[in-house]
Amino acid sequence: MDKFLRDHPSKPRTQDEIEKITNRLKRIEGQVRGIQKMVEDDRYCVDILVQISAIQSALKNVGFAVTERHINHCVSDAIRQGEGKETIEELMSVLKQFSK
Repeated sequence: MDKFLRDHPSKPRTQDEIEKITNRLKRIEGQVRGIQKMVEDDRYCVDILVQISAIQSALKNVGFAVTERHINHCVSDAIRQGEGKETIEELMSVLKQFSK
């Protein structure tokens, strides 16, 4: 795996931010378990595909929320410290993976 510029955010996440993201991920985890049950119960393929699409959308939204926070804190802090170019390159690399 590539080495990232930092191991931790420049501004620690608030407890509220952590709880919101964690709760979203727990809901997604529940949806995945629901799909597993649908497969085990031999449910209609289209119903399963609709649920898969919902999970993909939910994961993208989590990714967008994390990306927004990263830009507002980590990237803007790096720019102020004169490390903007490297941080933007790092972000663009991750966004390219995210969009695949």
